[in-house]
Amino acid sequence: MKVLHVNAGLEKGGGLTHIVNLLAEAKQAGQDFELLVFAEGPVAQAARERGIKVAVLGASSRYDLFLPGRLKKFINEGGYDLVHTHGARANLFMSLVHRKLKAKWAVTVHSDPMIDFEGRGLAGRIFTKLNLRAIKQADCVFAVTQRFAKMLAERDGVDPGKLHVIYNGINFHTEAQIPAKVPHHHFNLINVGRCEKVKGQDLLIRAVKQVDDQRLQLHIAGDGSQLDQLRQLVADLDMGGQVFFHGFMSQSDLQALYAQMDLAVLSSYSESFPLVLLEASDNLLPLLATDVGDMHEMIPDKQHGLIAEVGSVNSLAEGLKQYLQKSPAELEEMALSEKAYLSGRFSLQKQLASIMAVYQKLVRH
Repeated sequence: MKVLHVNAGLEKGGGLTHIVNLLAEAKQAGQDFELLVFAEGPVAQAARERGIKVAVLGASSRYDLFLPGRLKKFINEGGYDLVHTHGARANLFMSLVHRKLKAKWAVTVHSDPMIDFEGRGLAGRIFTKLNLRAIKQADCVFAVTQRFAKMLAERDGVDPGKLHVIYNGINFHTEAQIPAKVPHHHFNLINVGRCEKVKGQDLLIRAVKQVDDQRLQLHIAGDGSQLDQLRQLVADLDMGGQVFFHGFMSQSDLQALYAQMDLAVLSSYSESFPLVLLEASDNLLPLLATDVGDMHEMIPDKQHGLIAEVGSVNSLAEGLKQYLQKSPAELEEMALSEKAYLSGRFSLQKQLASIMAVYQKLVRH
């Protein structure tokens, strides 16, 4: 089976990680997967570094009017059995040509389509509608949580018969394969993600302020449109000695930072199935996360981690206080329990096997 994955190519963070990890796992398993991006950028670069076959369509702008024709030509001449799109732009352009293709079409919905373009005015509302229409036209829709699948069917009108829940996965490492912990004096928190409103980093900053414990230091790894506002919030709250912004980090730099951390915190208003938590757990960090996505699948009870209310500074602050009261031995035990739990359920091997089963059924019909 010949499969083409399509993305605009400018993804960073979770979207990039999902695509590249899946294609690298498929390559290792001997599957015939290729990647097409609309423009050079982080996705193509990361994929090439993993030995994945990459083609660049060469979009002259985000809204290149000639791109749909080139996309149709590339797919039909490539003889692909199935095309799998990731992201709103890939979905949109695929929706314009899919009726002229022999290949079947699958979409992965990585995030809530209703908030992907939030805060972008009229253009954002138009692209939200176009993306939802594209998703509904696909032959198959992968949702990365049960909650997303239910939402897409009930709220957005996606045919339930097209929906398949496939949880994200990563390759977990042995303790010898991850950087050794670095001794440090503070209780270090890490939040990994784009600095956007949906990620709720402002709530986390306020929660750290509310706890009022100088042992706490917060490290935010990511860039985005809210970075300046978050810096200003830190200045306004006089927290310059407690909050540190690292910008977008490579995987190796992030791993080195994990070795100095005590707790990974996810403060988002909305998420799918956040790979950043799997990666933090792989690096033996206990987890505190808001109740987004299928979080109870990731953190089944308080022995494996803590879940806070969405949008609540008080709830995040309470979670931080509970972790501060735990001994280093208790934190280590919790981190080990959570890694054992997650690695048994959310591996890349399981993710690929589940996707391949759906692909085969789709192509046969």
